[in-house]
Formats: sequence, structure tokens, C-alpha cells
Amino acid sequence: MDERQIMPNQSITLRTIQSVTPDPHRDIYVWDPRLKGFGLRVTPRGAQSFVFQYRVDGGPARRKTIGPVGSPWTPATARKEAERLLVQVYQGIDPVEAKREAKRKKETLNFRTYSERFVELYLKPNWRGTWGSAQCTINNVFIPRWGNRPVHEITRADIVKVLDEYSDRPARRKEIHSLLRKFFNWATDRQDIDVSPLAGMKAPKAVPSRRRVLSDEEVVALWRATENSGWPWGPFVRMLILTMQRRQEVAEMDWSEIDIDARRWTLPADRAKNDQEHVIPLTSLALAELQLLGPKRKGLVFTTTGTTPVSGFFKGRAALHKDMIAHLKAKQIEDGGDPDQVDVPNWRLHDIRRTGATHLQSLRVPVEVTESVLNHISGTRAGVAGIYNRYKYDDEKRTALDAWDAKLRSILST
Repeated sequence: MDERQIMPNQSITLRTIQSVTPDPHRDIYVWDPRLKGFGLRVTPRGAQSFVFQYRVDGGPARRKTIGPVGSPWTPATARKEAERLLVQVYQGIDPVEAKREAKRKKETLNFRTYSERFVELYLKPNWRGTWGSAQCTINNVFIPRWGNRPVHEITRADIVKVLDEYSDRPARRKEIHSLLRKFFNWATDRQDIDVSPLAGMKAPKAVPSRRRVLSDEEVVALWRATENSGWPWGPFVRMLILTMQRRQEVAEMDWSEIDIDARRWTLPADRAKNDQEHVIPLTSLALAELQLLGPKRKGLVFTTTGTTPVSGFFKGRAALHKDMIAHLKAKQIEDGGDPDQVDVPNWRLHDIRRTGATHLQSLRVPVEVTESVLNHISGTRAGVAGIYNRYKYDDEKRTALDAWDAKLRSILST
């Protein structure tokens, strides 16, 4: 038995809606003669809703519920929605499938979810030495702002707002712009969005290469500041000073990479910026730091969650900077000077690496050994020389870092 009762065609008006009496055995349908597919459904319990029935390209009949009778669905608003759906049908679009696709896109193009795929499918394979830093930027800068928004709804105005927040940090601003450009270009290449919101947008001006090197007094002040800051910034920054390795490489240091007995840290190729395994000799001071923290068989060395590496570098550096100034002012007073004359020019964590390299040169360490310590392929380690000279300078690196260890002890004792 047919469970539907189709009444004579009537214009779907408020009067029509009020005049329909429910059938206790079946649904009742009233179809509007003026708009193809537009109708009213009344259930046996008297629930009323506007519906739209259609066929796409001669396919089977399908029915879509527009909404229940009542605000916001009046005969006029429901008719307008039915007209919109009819236009889709004439264009060969199935309204039901279109809604499902929109829901799928909303779920899969959610910025938080989509950025996780971006990290796994693009950053990890292509930014092997820096993907961790980029992921931190995504987690700390973008997700708090756009986490639940669909990627295709993020506009240029949204991006400009973020970039403006970093107008006083041009290097960081350019990093953020570069990462966003790659993210949206990747989404465009995959046809998940039609066009990047950064298309045609001028990139921030290139930032001149930094030349900042911390003085001996600043190195001492920084070390003392780390002693006051505690976990994780104290040990983390001291390890930056002692090893001269990149910020993210130290942040992601894993106990499985550390050989205490052999006094070395082996940075795997998949975490190194140049995709080459790098052995860092551990000095007495570096070993002492690690002994205080563990050692363990595996797991991140510098973590507050147990699963993710330390982050929030800007805030951590700012706190250290404040303590450095306090230390230098106290020293100035102790020496009978004017504490108001103390000035610590702006510095970055990466300047620690440059400072260490400068000290190695002052200790007469050959350039090629300094570059090997830094795992930096340029100059003597680039081009033809780099291709044919496969020597790793392991012994020379240990000698160089031991010399830096001794120099650092001397500086700290003054």
C-alpha cells in the first residue's frame, strides 16, 4: 500500500498549510503548480515541512527537505529556497550531493585538520630540517586564530591582520608570510581551494642578514639568566650555547640520539637542515647538563608535555633578556658604575650560534672545521670542494668544541 497521499496541486500558501488535515496512516504531499518540485509534506502526527523534489539529468526522483514550517521557513522563504535549488538542478547539480560535499569540505578543510595533513604530506618530506619549526608556527600562530575555520574561508584580510601583529619583527613576519604562501599554494595545487588568498600579494621585504654577536659580558649575563629561569629554558639555552646547533634541532633532541659513553649527539639526516647526518661531540659542560636531566633511553629531552618539543621561543627569549639586563645592572653597581648606562641590544636565539662560531675563529679553528661544527654547507664545504672532500672532521670538531668549553669556563669565572 502506498504510504503517501498526494492531494490536488495547490499553491503553497499560509491558507493551504492551515487547511491540510493530517492522515493518521500516511504522509500527505501538496505540490505547488507554479514552481516545479516545490511542495508541502504533512506527517501522520501533523508535522509540516517544505520539500523540494527533482531529477538530475533524467535520473531517479530525489527529495530534499527545505525545513519545517515556521520561522525562518515561511511559504515565501521556502519558495525562494526551492527556486535556488531548481537553478542548481538546471545546472546539473544534485542539491543533496552538493550539501554532502559542502559538509565534507567543511570537515576536511577545517584549518586544524588540513594543516595536520600539510605537515605530514608536504612539510615533513620537503622541509626536512625545518618542518618542526614551521609546525610550531602553525600550532602557535595560525590555529589559535583559524583552527575551526574552513581553509577556503580564510581571506587576505585575515592574513594581513596576522602579519600586522608582527610588524615590529620583520624577520618573523617574513617567515610567517612564506609559510602561509606555501600552505595556500599547496591547497591550490591539490584543487582543495580555487585560489590562494595571497595570490598577487607582495611579500614582505627581505631582512638584511643579522650580524649580531654577543659580547663576553652578554654571554655571561645570558648564562646567569638561564640559571635563574629553570626548566625548560635554562637547560635548553645552555645546550644551544654549548653545541652551537640550530634552535629547532636542539628543541627536538631525543635521548635516543645521545651516547653518553661515547660523548656524542648524533643528529639524524631527517632532522638536519642539509639532510645529512651530523655528529656533535659533547663537551664536559654539555654532558653535565644532560646528566642532570636524565639520561633516558628515548624520548624528547626538552619537552613540557612529554610528546612535543619545547616551543614559545619568543617569550622565553624575552624573559632571559630581562634577566640579562638585571644581571648586568647589578654588576655595574658592584663595579661602582651607573646601572642606567646598561644596554643590551636586541638579540635572537640564532645569534648564539653566530657568537659561538665567532669564538671558534678567535681560537684559530680552521674555517672548514667551524662549518663542520655548525653543519653548515657553504664556503669551503660547498661546490666542488664539498663534493670531493667527504672528510667529516670528527676529531677536529671535538677539539674545537673542547676549546670553546674551556673558553666558556674562563669567561664565566671572571
